[in-house]
Amino acid sequence: MDGRLRRTGRALRRGPRCRPPGAGRVSFPFVVSVHDVAPATADEAAGWVADLDARGVPATLLVIPGPYAGGPALPDDAELVAFLHRAEHRGHELSLHGFRHAGRPGGPAWRRAVNLAVARGAGEFWSLTEPQARSLLRAGLDVLADADIGVVGFTPPGWLASPGARRALAGLGFRYWTSQLAVHDLSRGRSGRMPALSHRPGGAGEQAGARLMVGATRAFTRTRTPFRIALHPADLARPGLRSAALAAIDHALAAGGRPVTYEALVTRWAARGAGPTP
Repeated sequence: MDGRLRRTGRALRRGPRCRPPGAGRVSFPFVVSVHDVAPATADEAAGWVADLDARGVPATLLVIPGPYAGGPALPDDAELVAFLHRAEHRGHELSLHGFRHAGRPGGPAWRRAVNLAVARGAGEFWSLTEPQARSLLRAGLDVLADADIGVVGFTPPGWLASPGARRALAGLGFRYWTSQLAVHDLSRGRSGRMPALSHRPGGAGEQAGARLMVGATRAFTRTRTPFRIALHPADLARPGLRSAALAAIDHALAAGGRPVTYEALVTRWAARGAGPTP
């Protein structure tokens, strides 16, 4: 295993300071992730984390280590690095989210079309060969190590990862990676279906999508279906998206949902020998 990858279990032993609403009911896991955490989005990330801390919800913070959106690389922002260390200490997980979160040229036409439609062109790992992906992943781990951050998981930008990227992740010793519909346990070679709900700010269906997030959350909680809620910096710039996301989280808690990080989820799966299916 790559020495820069953190051992699992630490985040599982910690938890939020307060017990979330809904505790004591028949529970089901749900994951909240904060995407695109970088110096350029530090204020938005801090806002989302404050909202989650107020609810006792541990989240997985998806960190972009390289320069992003006109900002510097992560180690050059000492204030953000310190914030992330404190967040991890409180029970949040830090995870790798690409390198620059920027699209790369190449790949067949159909992959380029999917990249534009799903990731708005930011599918950084969607068309990479295994050697290309391995090199970029190692670069990301190196930058995180410079900030004294270790990770066990990876979420590709746009949730898009090529077959070569998936092989590179396993070869580098990552514990898991996530796609939009599932969480993939690389250590056991198994996947668990767990759909992710996310806003699409600025699109024609923005408000309909906000209603869908709340409605889908209600449907998933009725059937005790594990699911995920993805929070993005851009959500905070659009009216109603923050309130819709928090309403979905509050409903999940009230319905007996158990908020967990990705690392805690796959660790529990492994301990119980359950969860994901081949």
